[in-house]
Amino acid sequence: MRVFLSRYRGYARCTECDGGRLRPEARAVRLPAEASAKSGLAPDGARGKTITEIVAMTIAAARRFFDALTLTRAQAAVADKIVEELRHRLRFLDEVGLDYITLDRLASTLAGGEAQRIQLATSIGSRLVGALYVLDEPSIGLHARDTHRLIEILRGLRDLGNTILVVEHDPELIACADHVLDLGPGAGEHGGRVIFAGPPDELPRAADSLTGRYWSGELRVPVPATRRRPNREWLRFRGCRAHNLQRVDVEIPLGLMVAVTGVSGSGKSTLVHEVIHRSLAASRNGRPADAGVNCDRVEGGELIQEIVLVDQSPIGRTPRSNPVTYVKAFDAVRDLLASTPEARKRGYGPGAFSFNVPGGRCETCQGDGTVTVEMQFLADVELVCEECQGTRFKSGVLEVRYKGRNVHEILQLTVREALAFFAGAPKVARRLKILDEVGLGYLRLGQSATTLSGGEAQRVKLAAHLAREGGADPEAARRTLYIFDEPTTGLHFDDIQKLLAAFRKLIEAGGTVLIIEHNLEVIKTADWVIDLGPEGGEAGGRVVVAGTPEQVTKTPSSYTGRFLARVLNHAGPRSRANSR
Repeated sequence: MRVFLSRYRGYARCTECDGGRLRPEARAVRLPAEASAKSGLAPDGARGKTITEIVAMTIAAARRFFDALTLTRAQAAVADKIVEELRHRLRFLDEVGLDYITLDRLASTLAGGEAQRIQLATSIGSRLVGALYVLDEPSIGLHARDTHRLIEILRGLRDLGNTILVVEHDPELIACADHVLDLGPGAGEHGGRVIFAGPPDELPRAADSLTGRYWSGELRVPVPATRRRPNREWLRFRGCRAHNLQRVDVEIPLGLMVAVTGVSGSGKSTLVHEVIHRSLAASRNGRPADAGVNCDRVEGGELIQEIVLVDQSPIGRTPRSNPVTYVKAFDAVRDLLASTPEARKRGYGPGAFSFNVPGGRCETCQGDGTVTVEMQFLADVELVCEECQGTRFKSGVLEVRYKGRNVHEILQLTVREALAFFAGAPKVARRLKILDEVGLGYLRLGQSATTLSGGEAQRVKLAAHLAREGGADPEAARRTLYIFDEPTTGLHFDDIQKLLAAFRKLIEAGGTVLIIEHNLEVIKTADWVIDLGPEGGEAGGRVVVAGTPEQVTKTPSSYTGRFLARVLNHAGPRSRANSR
């Protein structure tokens, strides 16, 4: 009921403070007008800025304001150190490429890359020495133009006397490292070994390094020999106006792979999530497609029968959620176990082999395999269930075996091991094969969804849709729009190849794939590119160019086009990084 009512619930600006969130006394205080005039933010004679007006500024504007702020001797005695600290912190935020973000921006609306760069700016401002910084994919959400800013920040931290440990796939960041550790050679049980340690220039010499082969250009993601051409079916959004979008018209050709690109803060996520997805979802909920969803009107919405948003949110929030249940392969596994002579003799149906419902699961832990002990004054402690020893099932259920393995042992298999084990069971093998094809062959069937990364969760969702499309109505598949948000997050060059192959399957079935992406290896394979910008924040929100990747490279005002031109010239990642 709450979910149903939430569709009709909205938020209204407070009429008392007009959204300022402070009492009138606090909002009445103004900083000297001279700063507003000198910074170019207000004409001479202005009354100065209140706190609500200051926090509504972008970081770049606030930096200009405080740089221009002059204090009297009496004011300086009170506020000099505070103002200096403000100038330092705003400068660091500006230098990490967040100049377009307003100071009052809600933290919940920040992208992962933006939040990480704010943390970096905080670390630089603290001026720590002798610290170890561990960064996990700091280039997430960064355009190629902005990566050099991140590199300069990391170098600044290093030069202060700190150690920077970065988990990264971006070739430019790898090229700027002082020392590279390459793990592999494969994933999961086939990896976990250091196959190279040394300077990045020597990486291609490592015989077992898949990274080195892509790094040198020996292996590469190929540019399509021919690109799919737009047909007569288009999805059009007129007057897109959410956040920084400046009433732009956006046209999406159906049946193609369409990439939405642009520098950080240019409006990509706003366009895809707040306009395209919300507009089409509104029409599916029985409301007009233009009913208050940030655009004037939608044309061609009737051509889309289903919208599938494949983001990086978790596939489950309990230990009982796992990849094999998400792709619907466990249903067939339970049927196989229930068909064994031992299961029939004991009267076990498929439900007895489920840890989600009472019956065969261990009721002590309710199928979790662990129990949580509440500590009154400390954090809760999670312990292995003493009744089932973490197997999650009753002892009688574990005595039922299919080809020598019980349900717990089957769930401990990796996807690739399970493919061989279920070679004679096509219903199971077909769905597991798709998981392997999207690069998740190393996952265990029963691995808890809470342990999956955002990129892994996104690929599990992709596999589930691919498995469904295998038996779907061709007409329904043809009218499906798939939306992906940064699908290459956490992916190696070789994994990108597998991801693109999965996209091709969706398109060959007649679907349309729409992706928000910065990775040039993916953008160069797109059939159509919509590049937003030219800058971030208020200086963005416009369509710089829309067309094939080749057409984008011929647009001087497109930052994406400048970097894309190098990729289309078949340069390897190392040579592209060194050319910066």
